[in-house]
Amino acid sequence: MFRTLLAASIALAFAFPAAAHSVDVGSLSLTDLWTRASPPKAPSGAGYLTVTNKGSDPDRLFSVSARGVDRTEIHQMAVVDGVMKMGPVEGGIEIPAGGSITLAPGGFHIMFIGLKEPLVEGGRMPVTLNFEKAGKVETFLHILAVGAGGPEGHDHGAGMKMDTTQ
Repeated sequence: MFRTLLAASIALAFAFPAAAHSVDVGSLSLTDLWTRASPPKAPSGAGYLTVTNKGSDPDRLFSVSARGVDRTEIHQMAVVDGVMKMGPVEGGIEIPAGGSITLAPGGFHIMFIGLKEPLVEGGRMPVTLNFEKAGKVETFLHILAVGAGGPEGHDHGAGMKMDTTQ
């Protein structure tokens, strides 16, 4: 019994190392940094993370850049009349003092437009996050499986129709 539990614990430890890193800069803590693998010739992808502000002043994620893409934008998805609509966010996203924001499927996210090559499961996608107060933060997103719902297995936005024509 003990050996079975030990083996299961070790297997779980190695099954989820992909989203295990975090980044602390100033009063900000970045966690759950991930993206999905992309099919060959996919024109775009999306990135996700959580930013927690432990400080007493708000900060703002105002842009993101990434290697291997034509351009990167901060987007928001919202359901309007039962249809998911997506578009760029002007001015970035505020991270409130003592609060957090989560970029996740079905809401705010990083949009990678014009992928130069596929995102391969198990790899890392380098990104630079530009904050108003914390400055530039160079890190990476873990590339999870094509259908991944996130590092914890959540399936955000499943079954929704999407309209990207705005």
